[in-house]
Amino acid sequence: MLNSNLLRKLDMQDLMVFVAVYEQSSVTAVSETLGVSQSTVSYSLKKLRTGFEDDLFINTRSGMRPTYKATTIHEHVLKILEGINFCHSGAQAFDPTLKAVTFNICVSEYFELLVLPRLLRNFDFANLPVIVNVQKLDTALPVDELREGSLDLVICFGSDSQHSHTGFKSRRLVEDELVYVFDKRATPPQLRPSLRSFMEHRHVLPPHRTFDTHRVDHKRQLIERSNSYRAALKMITGTDLILTLPRRIQTLLANEAVFSHCEAPNGLPALTLDMQWSEASDQNSANTWLREQVIKACGEQGLL
Repeated sequence: MLNSNLLRKLDMQDLMVFVAVYEQSSVTAVSETLGVSQSTVSYSLKKLRTGFEDDLFINTRSGMRPTYKATTIHEHVLKILEGINFCHSGAQAFDPTLKAVTFNICVSEYFELLVLPRLLRNFDFANLPVIVNVQKLDTALPVDELREGSLDLVICFGSDSQHSHTGFKSRRLVEDELVYVFDKRATPPQLRPSLRSFMEHRHVLPPHRTFDTHRVDHKRQLIERSNSYRAALKMITGTDLILTLPRRIQTLLANEAVFSHCEAPNGLPALTLDMQWSEASDQNSANTWLREQVIKACGEQGLL
């Protein structure tokens, strides 16, 4: 808010006149520099003197001499004009065509299979000098690496990030439903079993933490936790084991000639994929650009 209602009558041109008179000491020179009439300059000076309640400039033989108050506020008026210009132009946008850039991201296999290929193709088609170093997401979030800046983004399942850490931003990218997959030659389970009977069946766990580990996983008849979706599918081939997968992964990898699938029982949460980055990099133009490209790639894959 303004300290005085008199200041409300000032506009940007008045402030420009103030700076120009301070630097050039001549109404005539200011008129020519700003491309306005001398009477316009004089009118702005009148408004400035009223608004700041000071003469600001005194006519002398050597030109317009600033008063003490004018000298005091000159730097602040410059900052106001600089701030207005920044608001107009905004922060300088990141331009990936100007120089090579390397991004370090930590992602789940889900993202690596469904989104990363599209993201990299987009960079390649645009002939951008962008390198993406990909680190596979482990069981624990790489909190320190993300906070320290050695990682630009982490893309993980919502269940992995449910215990939030301070200093991070996040955006939900994908929601997917769960299905359970089994070998076609096996005895088929119920089309949609109860959660209890589902838990009593023998399972191979996929490489993501879709469930609340303490509430659900310990109740299941677990055979093995796989390191990849493809490995998990191989484990259940020729057996009665079942495997719970996101529907999009099932569609992509589970060959219909070999595997059947059914909807998961009521009570299992849907899968969500989140993008996380540090608050320190939130306004970084390169990081912002990368996040926009990830969202674009998700949209092009029909995931949003």
